[in-house]
Amino acid sequence: MFSAKYHIIFCPKYRRRVLGGPVAPRLEEILRGVCAEHHANVLGLEVMPDHVHLLIDLPPAVALSRLLHMLKGRSSHRLRQEFPSLQRLPTLWTRSWFVATVGGAPLAVVQRYVENQQDAAAR
Repeated sequence: MFSAKYHIIFCPKYRRRVLGGPVAPRLEEILRGVCAEHHANVLGLEVMPDHVHLLIDLPPAVALSRLLHMLKGRSSHRLRQEFPSLQRLPTLWTRSWFVATVGGAPLAVVQRYVENQQDAAAR
């Protein structure tokens, strides 16, 4: 039994606002697929025009850095193949990412935070 929950944030190179429109649902589909392959349970996912929030429950046998490498690598490859506007970018993602373990705050609070990113951006 395990409970390793992570709040992950990563963004496109130079924080470009390229994740909107039809890119957002396709990115979400790709990220959920990679997580499923690695037995990571997606508890929350929000794609903003210039960054991604991901809340996952990850088995301890899966290295978080490896999962992030797969998420960013596969999504970059597929999105750049499917959306010509992204092909002009030298790279889609920055090499950096932010992660925080979820344990200090109740999980429901973090889930609401991730889900409300769209509302917060509109303000």
